Amino acid sequence: MKLSTLYSEAVKVGMENDPRGPRGLERVLEQARKTLSDLPQKDKWEFDRESLTNPFSDTRILVGDPDTEVRRMLVGIDISIGEILLADRLREKGQVVDLVLAHHPEGRALADLGAVMGVQADIWRRFGVPIAYGDTLMAGRAAEVDRHLHAANMDQSISAARILDVPFMCCHTPADNSVNTFLQKSCDELDEDATLEDIMDMLKEIPEYREAVGQGVGPTIFQGEPTYRAGKVMVDMTGGTSGPEEAIQRLAAAGVGTILGMHMSEEHRKKAEEAHINVVIAGHHASDSLGMNLVIDRLESAGVDVVSCSSFSRVSRTQ
Repeated sequence: MKLSTLYSEAVKVGMENDPRGPRGLERVLEQARKTLSDLPQKDKWEFDRESLTNPFSDTRILVGDPDTEVRRMLVGIDISIGEILLADRLREKGQVVDLVLAHHPEGRALADLGAVMGVQADIWRRFGVPIAYGDTLMAGRAAEVDRHLHAANMDQSISAARILDVPFMCCHTPADNSVNTFLQKSCDELDEDATLEDIMDMLKEIPEYREAVGQGVGPTIFQGEPTYRAGKVMVDMTGGTSGPEEAIQRLAAAGVGTILGMHMSEEHRKKAEEAHINVVIAGHHASDSLGMNLVIDRLESAGVDVVSCSSFSRVSRTQ
């Protein structure tokens, strides 16, 4: 499979699982086209033209020729210089590594993380929070994230990949969208009187979370008790990074009883406690592994082999 095809397939999986649906994604792409059209000619060179066909700014080919044939890739949740050197060392030992695939974004894909956060407002709308409220709240939070990232060193691992001629790609929101869809479907199938313990049992039946239990970082109840009934469960696994704390009270008012997330800050947990919302945390890297596995299943069926590293655990569902 060519790198360009692999990239396109990852984006396609993300679009198939996006909470905004086809109409919402077309709105995002149309806005990108309008933005480019409205730019003065002297500024058009600054525009990220990938956004015309890919609505996920945090998913990009970072280094490498799109025509590169990918037979085997090194996949990790976080890719640093160390993993790039690992790929190069494996090559020295005669092993095929045609691509390093990261989950978390680097470079321009990380710098533009705020652009994917708007999807959170669309998820809240599905649970009864007005979209106007969500859009306004997320705009402020995305701007905060952009300011926070502006001073970061975005180029370390990319520079190493470029110097060593190692193709490098990241796949963030497509994987997060996939795990969000997967877990929301599982939660929607629970009995209406399901408890937090039932959610925990459901998660522990999933191989990625079962493995995380053995590592001491498996699913846990952050807020509530095992015997508490979950009520309406909102899965919060996509949208770039954590949303604003203020949304939790509105979610409670809209009838959300439990948030199932991959991670949550102590400040957010306290807001959930005040709002009487239960919180189950599935686990960060286990959730990322599940999302990446759902994307990689599509790639593996085309003949691409995988070597796992950096907290990624490969579980195939192609059988």
